[in-house]
Amino acid sequence: MAAAGDEHAAAEVLRGISRYLNCLNEDNKATRKRALESIKKQTVNNGLSGGVLQEVFSSLLKPLLKCLSDPTEKCRETAIAIITEFIRCVPKPEEALPYLMPCLAQRLGDKEILEPSEELRLSAVEMLTLTVELCGKHLAPYLNDTINILQRTIVDPFPDVKKESCKCTVSFARAVPEHFHMQAESLVKPLMQTMSHQHSRVRVSVIEATGAVIQHGSGKNMDDVLSHLAQRLFDDSPQVRKAVTAVVGDWLLNMRDRYSYFHKLIPLLLSSISDEIPEIRLLAADLWRQVGLQWEKENEDDIKDKMDFLLSPLPHYPPGVERPGLGCRELVVRNLGRLVPAIAHDVTDWLVPTRVRTSQLLSVLLLHAEDHATQHLQPLLAVLYRACTDTERDVVNNCLAAAKLIGTFVPPPVFLKLLLEHVTAPSSPSNPWTPLMVLAAVLGGSTKALLKPHLQQVADTLARPEVCQEYQQVMYLEQLLACVDALLQRCESDCGSVSLQLLQVLVTIQSLSTDPQLSAKVLESVQFLSKVQGLDPIELYRQHMGQLLDWLSASVNSWSSYSPQRLQLHIVLMQSGPVIGEFLSQLMPLLHNCLQPNRDTEMRMSVFTMLAKLLLNAKNTLDSQGHFGDESERFLSDVLLPNLVWHAGRTAAAVRTSALSCLLALLHGGAITAGQLLCLEEKLSPLVLSALEEDSQTSRLLACRSLSATLQLIGTSLHHEALNRIYPEVLKKGSSVHPSLLQRETEAVRDKQRSPLRCDLLLQHISSPSTETDTSNTQNTSRLKVVP
Repeated sequence: MAAAGDEHAAAEVLRGISRYLNCLNEDNKATRKRALESIKKQTVNNGLSGGVLQEVFSSLLKPLLKCLSDPTEKCRETAIAIITEFIRCVPKPEEALPYLMPCLAQRLGDKEILEPSEELRLSAVEMLTLTVELCGKHLAPYLNDTINILQRTIVDPFPDVKKESCKCTVSFARAVPEHFHMQAESLVKPLMQTMSHQHSRVRVSVIEATGAVIQHGSGKNMDDVLSHLAQRLFDDSPQVRKAVTAVVGDWLLNMRDRYSYFHKLIPLLLSSISDEIPEIRLLAADLWRQVGLQWEKENEDDIKDKMDFLLSPLPHYPPGVERPGLGCRELVVRNLGRLVPAIAHDVTDWLVPTRVRTSQLLSVLLLHAEDHATQHLQPLLAVLYRACTDTERDVVNNCLAAAKLIGTFVPPPVFLKLLLEHVTAPSSPSNPWTPLMVLAAVLGGSTKALLKPHLQQVADTLARPEVCQEYQQVMYLEQLLACVDALLQRCESDCGSVSLQLLQVLVTIQSLSTDPQLSAKVLESVQFLSKVQGLDPIELYRQHMGQLLDWLSASVNSWSSYSPQRLQLHIVLMQSGPVIGEFLSQLMPLLHNCLQPNRDTEMRMSVFTMLAKLLLNAKNTLDSQGHFGDESERFLSDVLLPNLVWHAGRTAAAVRTSALSCLLALLHGGAITAGQLLCLEEKLSPLVLSALEEDSQTSRLLACRSLSATLQLIGTSLHHEALNRIYPEVLKKGSSVHPSLLQRETEAVRDKQRSPLRCDLLLQHISSPSTETDTSNTQNTSRLKVVP
């Protein structure tokens, strides 16, 4: 009865619109337009039942499809709207497919799309989407037609058509999965062409469609798709990155051949765990957790032992970090061998975002791999060495965080065997500091208990000359200091057993450094080294001074102006304060050796300048114990006097100037007694008097002041012959500066007023700053810090 009633009602409707159907063939476009609007009004807009509409639709379908080719855009628009409403309302829309799909394929699926209007192409694709959603598996016979349509509409110039086509693709893949895989491959190319579209919503739709195509396809095009998806992980739009994360997570959970692609998909999902947007990070973490749990269930028999016995937390796990589940860890461990080469490739990519993401991914992988990273340590270290030279600071920081994880999970005997070898013989001559940078980070990730047995090995390596003295770049010295600081921070009081080696390294860094900030950091490290042993820096030097001097004396015969040892000696003597006065028995032979006249001239000048500073404050340095007096006479006779002997050349003159500076400091500092000086006066005076004839104003000035200081100390004890030898030379020098002095002094001598005091006053007058205006060349002594 119901069917008969529907047929009767449908017949009445068709009789009522038969006149309008005839009008659809009229030439007048207004007539055709009114006819279509009337048909719409009396059918889909008339509230008819589904059964009636089904009968009416069967009769109207062909005339309506013909109207899709109408030259008038409004007529085509109305026809599409009517067909769409019929499909939505009728109970069996699949009955229209034999006529509808070929027509749509003709309008939208040819090489040249026949529909010129963007809005109508969008309406037609929306009608196709609705048809797919309602007809489902009934579309299987029309697979080719549908695929042809989607191939064209996915690359349609109108963005909304692209989005709707992607939506239709997803629905179609889910509707006919048994057949879709046969033609899915043909949609990959248009999807990849559209994935970089300027509209982010289009990119999101394309990514979602790609997910459906690959999941329900044959899987042959996975490699073609992954590179494009990886690029979208760097997309500026968070929604695009979120779509990639969701698609990759879905593949890992539901794709049939996912086990074959774990090593390619895991990096994409784990990269999103480090995304800057919290929502994406949470989504990625949740999907990854699901993937791990699913893998655990699927492989329960293989990992049963680990599930029973390896669930207890690690004792030295990084604080504030949640340990991944067993399934997640096992997935990474089993694929790490394939992932490390890819990391090594991408960490040197020319694009900064790629390098940053890769360095972040490396930390995530190592957090999952834990101690299993040991078997891949060699290539991992190579990756870290290259990454540490990156100009982008984020890349370096991420890789140092990864290196710290190596220190956390890999036993010290394993990583030290490789790292210390690389530190001793860097593989990259242009960046020799990279192994040190990685070593400092690795040490920072280890623990006190694990490092303690290996402290001696690490400290001995750092103190080796080829490690701590070979390079002078600031970056190298900074990383060397970072290694020392890492040991001090991790092992603290245990570093007492290697205190000497660490102090040697710190002294070397400071001696080679030209950066004031680095030098200040070294002083802080020296204080920390003292603190962990319950000492102050002076006591630290007292504890090791003998060993430090032996260390320096071992190579003194080969010192030159380029030797780092002379700089190390300077640091040790200047920073040890009064301690050096307790070790004169070791220091003086070293000084005698390196200050002999046959040794390197620049080295002697440097040492003399240093000694001048110390002698000016002898009571708090060399003579802190009151024992320097025992050495001062020999020092003056065996070291200073031989260096005051005249030799031709500017360099020799500069050495004499530095020796005069040291002599003056010796006389002013009170480190030599009058008796000792009196014994050597006959040897000293001629050399100092000859210095009054030096070309250098500085040398003459120092000679005058040295003579003045000598007379103040022993003038009253001098024999008249000595005074008669000194006075004419002084008078001769004074008259060359002030001719009036000659007459005045001649009268004084006639009146028998010659005395040491008068000679000293004459010297002071000559050496006053306003006296000499000599402009002689003093460039040889420009580097010397002259003692005033």
